[in-house]
Amino acid sequence: MSSQINKTSSSNDQRVSGTSKLATAAMLSCLALIFSYIEFLIPIDLGMPGIKLGLANLLIIIALYGLKWKYALAINFVRIVLSGLLFSGVFGVIYSLSGGLLSFLVMVLLKKSGKFSIVGVSMAGGVFHNLGQITVAAQLVSNSKIFYYFPVLLFSGIATGIIIGFFAYYLAVKMPSTLFPNLKRNVLV
Repeated sequence: MSSQINKTSSSNDQRVSGTSKLATAAMLSCLALIFSYIEFLIPIDLGMPGIKLGLANLLIIIALYGLKWKYALAINFVRIVLSGLLFSGVFGVIYSLSGGLLSFLVMVLLKKSGKFSIVGVSMAGGVFHNLGQITVAAQLVSNSKIFYYFPVLLFSGIATGIIIGFFAYYLAVKMPSTLFPNLKRNVLV
């Protein structure tokens, strides 16, 4: 009888854990959409088109480290589609999806390797986001000369990735362990 009680208790703990992760993912999706809206209202392009800080990516990185990668992918996808449809239209969704999915794939692989800090993963994400977008842009306009702009996007991706990575590190360290019980704070550096 006690083994049956333990099984039931374990099942309830897993269900609560799944529900808690889903609620956290929903909260992060909403925050990511709000951050996208803030960036839409206050464009920080430094006089160069296509350069943004990527505030919403802060939440994607936190989700990548604090939740399973599937939750982070869902948050990323929901944020890209909703913010694209709300603020930039269909082509905005296409560009953002290409950059967002490529950068997410790279970030997952680098995180799994265990050789990169959260800042390094974020920096790579910023660079590959820009690479994905410029590749799709070159395909859509059928002109590879657009890649001449990539060095600017490369440096901006590095800079913004580092900034977002440091903020993600700081927030991950300060997050309550009850919100992200799987977040291992010693692997962030």
